[in-house]
Amino acid sequence: MRKLVITGIMALAVFVPLAYADDGLIVKKCSHSAAETLDRLEAALKKKGITVATRWNHAAAAKKHGLFLHPTELLIFGNPKLGTPLMQSNRKVGIDLPMKVLAWEDAKGQTWLAYTNPQSLANKHDVRDRDEVIKKMTGALAGLTAKACRP
Repeated sequence: MRKLVITGIMALAVFVPLAYADDGLIVKKCSHSAAETLDRLEAALKKKGITVATRWNHAAAAKKHGLFLHPTELLIFGNPKLGTPLMQSNRKVGIDLPMKVLAWEDAKGQTWLAYTNPQSLANKHDVRDRDEVIKKMTGALAGLTAKACRP
């Protein structure tokens, strides 16, 4: 019986994370380092007139505390023309705005980029009356991040 319980717990430990595989993130494989990927994204955002709020280097912060983290950086940016209508529908969406993009390098040196799918954001905050805004955000993020990731 004890063996059966332990086996069941181990099986849950393996399969439970799969239940949460759809975490609302879009993840892309990139051709450049994490820093260069975000440099490229930042330049593209500024060219479009999108405000870059800040850039946070998780690896540098970890190093200051004697910890190691492969290159990992976060870029926070926003466009009030798109974010404000979402907050007019539900002010709580502001907890997830401005938008964020995370770029990191894995142990093999491969760079990845991730951001929250705007539709997932709308679903999370029950925003049902801003389909056009969500469509614009989705298209803009897809295009800008693709540009940042490709060779």
